[in-house]
Amino acid sequence: MHRLWIIFTQAVTVSVALLFVVSTLKPEWIGERAMLPSVTIQEAVSPAALPAGKGPASYADAAKAALPAVVHVFTSKEVKAQRNPFSDDPLFRHFFGDRLNNKPQQRTSGLGSGVIVSPEGYILTNNHVIEAADEIEVALNDGRKLPARIVGRDPESDLAVLQIKSDGKLRPITFGHTEQLHVGDVVLAIGNPFGVGQTVTMGIVSALGRSHLGINTFEDFIQTDAAINPGNSGGALIDAAGNLVGINAAIYSRSGGSLGIGFAIPVSLARNVMEQIIQSGSVTRGWIGVEVQAITSDLADSFGMPSSDGTLISGVMRGSPADRAGVKPGDVLLAVEGRKVNDPQAMLEAIAALSPGRKAGFELRRGKDKLDLKVEIGRRPALSRGE
Repeated sequence: MHRLWIIFTQAVTVSVALLFVVSTLKPEWIGERAMLPSVTIQEAVSPAALPAGKGPASYADAAKAALPAVVHVFTSKEVKAQRNPFSDDPLFRHFFGDRLNNKPQQRTSGLGSGVIVSPEGYILTNNHVIEAADEIEVALNDGRKLPARIVGRDPESDLAVLQIKSDGKLRPITFGHTEQLHVGDVVLAIGNPFGVGQTVTMGIVSALGRSHLGINTFEDFIQTDAAINPGNSGGALIDAAGNLVGINAAIYSRSGGSLGIGFAIPVSLARNVMEQIIQSGSVTRGWIGVEVQAITSDLADSFGMPSSDGTLISGVMRGSPADRAGVKPGDVLLAVEGRKVNDPQAMLEAIAALSPGRKAGFELRRGKDKLDLKVEIGRRPALSRGE
């Protein structure tokens, strides 16, 4: 019996060993094995295998290229002292005379930033930085402080151009191309926040073409989460190569500090305004003299309009280009020179882009009929808020 048990165990051992060898070397001999569940994953490329230039980067070169062109703008204006309310009282004047009314004039100061855009000393900044200032001083990156004069300003785009005279060489910034900017691109904001000194912050382009914000008449903002704070206004927004892509203009904030929503004026718009100001001292825009409002679905239904396309003309100024061309209140403006207008902002921008003196084609809907009118474009009045 004992001998039979030994023979049995040896046979089992040999059989298991043979099964293991066969299943390993020739699994097809024993049939298809049960397949275990599998999952496909996407594995990150190891840092060592990354192509050159694709890894984490420093933006020191971009900042170094742009920093010399960004300046601090210091403004001041004289404020008249308030008249003492008792100065006309005879008893008051008997005891105090005019001593309390002879207070020295007070001066208020402000600060912002600007960008040197040419070797001739022209500087781009925001209009609100230098508005109402009677003295402007610019501090350069190398420590020099120079007086500046206002070449011209455009409140409707919140841009202004200054000029300084310098004996030393100026280093203007390189202009980038806004049309090559995309959401997600890295950008740097350079300025003088809170007056602490030149500062560089980094973020990305959060959105493009922001409008209807109520900040300016003409809006086409770059939105970024690069920290922009008071004092950054008028400073540079640059791309990862150090090229100017925008002029920092405003922030959304409930506390006065950065909440990660900042707005910059695209360099394409800023350049157009700058060139007009340098050439003529002001910005010329088209105008036809109408008041408009957006067409909502409710408005379209109540007036029996076939659709909510276009912009409703709610008023026409008497004697204006629109009035002379036959435009009437209640008309719906559908297109200007073939460019569709679906809201008042789009209409404002389309007309403003036209040269005064030329005749432009306007597509209108009056009731159920469509009209094509030629309107001679006028010049937009300064500081006008309506079209």
